[in-house]
Amino acid sequence: MSLIRALSKELEARSDDSLRALFDARPDLISPPVPDFGALAARASARLSVQRALERLNRPQMQVLETLHLCTNTDTGHSASAAGLRKMIPGSSGAAVERILHSLQDLALVHRAEPPHGTPESAAKQRHYLPVGSLKDVVGIYPAGLGRSYTELVRLQPAFAQRVVQLVSELHRSGVAIHDATTPMEAALALQHWTSSPEALNSILSTAPERTTALLARFRNWAMGAVPQAQRKASITTEGSDVGPVDWLLARGLLVPLDAAHVELPHSVGLSLRGGAIINDFTLQPPVPELGRTSAVLRRNAALSAISETLRLMGELLHAVREQPLATLRSGGVGVREMRRLAELLRIDQQQAGLLLELAALAGLIRLDVDSSSWIQPPQLEWLVLPRQEQWLWLVNAWLASERVPSLVGQPINGTRGVPPAHRSASGSTIIALSAEAQRPDAPLVRKRILEILHELTVEAGSADGTAPVLDAEVVLQRAEWAQPRMARRFSSMIRGVLTEAELLGLVGSGALSQLGSALAEDQPEAAIAILGEHLPAALSHVLLQADLTAVAPGYLDPGLTGKLLVMADAEGQGPATIYRFSEGSIKRALDTGYDAAGILEFLREHSATAVPQPLQYLVEDTALRHGRLRVGPAASFVHSDDEDALLELLSGPKAAHLKLEKIAPTVLVSAAPPRETAQVLRNLGLSPSVDGADEPVVRLRGNQAAQDTHRPVYTAPRMAPGTEEVEAQLAVLRQGGAAVGHRGVSGHHAGETGTQLGLEALQRAIRLKQRISMNVVDGLGNANLETVVPLSVSGGRVRVFDPARETERVLSIHRIIDIEAAEETAPVKDFPA
Repeated sequence: MSLIRALSKELEARSDDSLRALFDARPDLISPPVPDFGALAARASARLSVQRALERLNRPQMQVLETLHLCTNTDTGHSASAAGLRKMIPGSSGAAVERILHSLQDLALVHRAEPPHGTPESAAKQRHYLPVGSLKDVVGIYPAGLGRSYTELVRLQPAFAQRVVQLVSELHRSGVAIHDATTPMEAALALQHWTSSPEALNSILSTAPERTTALLARFRNWAMGAVPQAQRKASITTEGSDVGPVDWLLARGLLVPLDAAHVELPHSVGLSLRGGAIINDFTLQPPVPELGRTSAVLRRNAALSAISETLRLMGELLHAVREQPLATLRSGGVGVREMRRLAELLRIDQQQAGLLLELAALAGLIRLDVDSSSWIQPPQLEWLVLPRQEQWLWLVNAWLASERVPSLVGQPINGTRGVPPAHRSASGSTIIALSAEAQRPDAPLVRKRILEILHELTVEAGSADGTAPVLDAEVVLQRAEWAQPRMARRFSSMIRGVLTEAELLGLVGSGALSQLGSALAEDQPEAAIAILGEHLPAALSHVLLQADLTAVAPGYLDPGLTGKLLVMADAEGQGPATIYRFSEGSIKRALDTGYDAAGILEFLREHSATAVPQPLQYLVEDTALRHGRLRVGPAASFVHSDDEDALLELLSGPKAAHLKLEKIAPTVLVSAAPPRETAQVLRNLGLSPSVDGADEPVVRLRGNQAAQDTHRPVYTAPRMAPGTEEVEAQLAVLRQGGAAVGHRGVSGHHAGETGTQLGLEALQRAIRLKQRISMNVVDGLGNANLETVVPLSVSGGRVRVFDPARETERVLSIHRIIDIEAAEETAPVKDFPA
């Protein structure tokens, strides 16, 4: 029976509560909704859905599932029971394996099946299982780290197929207890039988060169390895007493060359090397790491200090961007020169500046202006006037939800990773800030999961003595590899960067998860705000003015105060006790922005805990006296006319107001608009201006700036379960639709999702078994023709078939196949291409 049909019947027999649990664990099964149980089974068996489900399994679940895959055959219906699997998993118990199989059945990754023919009556009474058909494609070619069988290697590796008969013949003639062979398949079966038990392999290895056992130990957990000149000619007849381990193994077929640099340990050799067991490290409990400890006070102070410093630097960054927008490169992102300038302004290194810049962008505190290709601060930014704890939550929410990874800035781009810096190209070798290379679609899921793992480890470690466990990247990665081994590579590539970013935001302090981090791991942002509001010191609104023309911040200042101080003075140093130095240049800068001497002194008196020193007052007043004798202003075009009355009317009229006209002489006005734009406005007013100069005017496209303003980000955890109403509606549809399994076609044009999966299942099974199928194929005129062929491969929407009657090959589009079924074998099938 079709595996999809069998799963459909099993799903239909489930209770509503069981289906609700399934939809909760695999929400993609009902997104979008399915019409019946057949479609539900087809989607649950689809490769992408199975892949997503496997990413949520822990290590013991994956080990049992891979063992079931290796001990069963979905094509022939050969199933396995918990008792049978337990024999291949030392350290397990039948009850534990049965519980795991039941949990996998709940997830629709395995289903009940009939026991194999010839099973003893006592064993036949046990529950037997089969995995979903697409599991083979999802787990890969090395399930449980074991290699492929000799027969598969002969079929898929032409070079090995050409060599294997001679290899076996040489072994047989030298007195090795192996059957002689005349065909590649016979030779493969002979090698398989020769290495089929641990005792046989030990006997073979008893005469091996020194270090052979150590070399094979490297293949204990993974079947493929790198070997220089792997396709060298190694023969048992020419080897001497000084033969090396690799040559010795290659000459006996214990290692099979895949290409010039890689070899594979065949399945039977790997299984015997493990003592006949598939899994040797089975455990139901995650590893318990040895953790250091830090005090709760130190953890809290470190987290609060990081938050205060991040908020201070973010305020200075926004001021710097407001004063001078950050230009972008043609290829996107902010270049090294701009990053160096920003880092110098913030008095931090470029790596930290890149982190802050990425954080500001993903939080919407800066945005890309398409007209100037520069990053600017949006007008009337709400973040600047929020309380400090709400500013922090704004940043954290944006970080949790963003698909950008700030810590990737400065890291090698794929393709140069691992290449020494001196050997990388001058351009394009590292990820630059605000470029597309820092995008990772799975970043929100990985961040959330890392926070949850940090929380789990913290709770397990306990805190009875008032201390907190120190959790580094290795400890978190060890737990992640146990909890979700299929996502281990994604965790390993991001774990250190995520922890660095979490420390920047105060979610980790002194190496331990802070109370804020725990609250967010449990999806309680209100609790985090309450904790931060209780412990974070209030921002200060005063400085200490010194006689040496400096102002000292006695702590973290209010962002508004910091911004105004940066207009009047230059910041020095780092940390909360920042020094702001006044100079003639800084006072001129304040005067250029619209301040006068009285305004500057009034501001300083209002925000200073001490009196304004006389040297500072003299500096402000003296600089203001010399300021403004020459005026410089922007002008993109001018309007000249001898008719002064016409110019005065134009200057006072509302219709030309947006040109921002100013009178600089009785007959000359200047405008902020380009010449062509100014001329067009004047023509619309009924005048006839001429445009001087040959330069082409700049054409500016003016968008709706208000529509581009950012709003406060609100983080919502990655959706892992559908809503109650959605689930209940789906259950109602399923109970009405029954277990229809649809059409057996492949195209799905009429059959829908069920028919597509059923057809692909039949094709793939026929390919593996080299079985004839009968199928209806629609030609270009819409006529259906019944053909009997042997499918060879299917990919990219096409299937390659062999016609035994005509002894020809063809490639058919899958969408033209409307019906498939196994053909009755009335005559032996001739040889056909593999």
